[in-house]
Amino acid sequence: MDKKMIQMFITFFYRAVKTGMIIFLSGAAFIAAVNIFIYFYSSAYITSDPENVPQAYTAIVPGALVMRSGNLSHITYDRAMSAVELYKSGKVKRILVSGDHGTKKYDEVNTIRKFLLKNGVAGKDIFLDHAGFDTYSTMTRADKVFCVTDAVIVTQKYHLYRALFIARMKGLDATGYAADKRHYVRIRYYKLREIPANMKAFYEVVFNVRPKYLGEKIPVTGDSSLTLD
Repeated sequence: MDKKMIQMFITFFYRAVKTGMIIFLSGAAFIAAVNIFIYFYSSAYITSDPENVPQAYTAIVPGALVMRSGNLSHITYDRAMSAVELYKSGKVKRILVSGDHGTKKYDEVNTIRKFLLKNGVAGKDIFLDHAGFDTYSTMTRADKVFCVTDAVIVTQKYHLYRALFIARMKGLDATGYAADKRHYVRIRYYKLREIPANMKAFYEVVFNVRPKYLGEKIPVTGDSSLTLD
């Protein structure tokens, strides 16, 4: 290979690396910008003090891990118990439990419902969303299926930024109550996972992605027995 060919190869390699770096840095900057935007956009609507939670008709409880034994994971327990507290204090009138019930063997929503019933929530005030497979589906279905207009989203703080961003972009008058009642073993992992999850949520909101399931309207102001299976 002569000097001219070597020089052409070096030039091509340099330009390719430069272009790759520009693309990489631009992508990283975009990811950072989206995550920062979601964080600051939602921060104003989050509280950890139940006294500061505004009155709302509905508490939305996004599902999380439940055990086959019927026990709730720590994260799920704290979300459900926080919703109970809001309900008993009169902050909310209905609780919409949204989660994964894609198979008979795994059922987040009915497991959480049993917990709510045991802790004093009236069955007529518990609505179940069996197709809340992710946060975007939960918030979109709260709007389109359950006709929720104002709500308190009850989940851990790391999750509230994304949940509130989606909910408010879908037109819900939503605030967030942080259900952090302890230290969670995998909290660092959960927070890191929010970075790609925020990007997915941003894409879904911008392009108004349709959830996997919608269905007929079941207003949260109506008959909750219609949501039982």
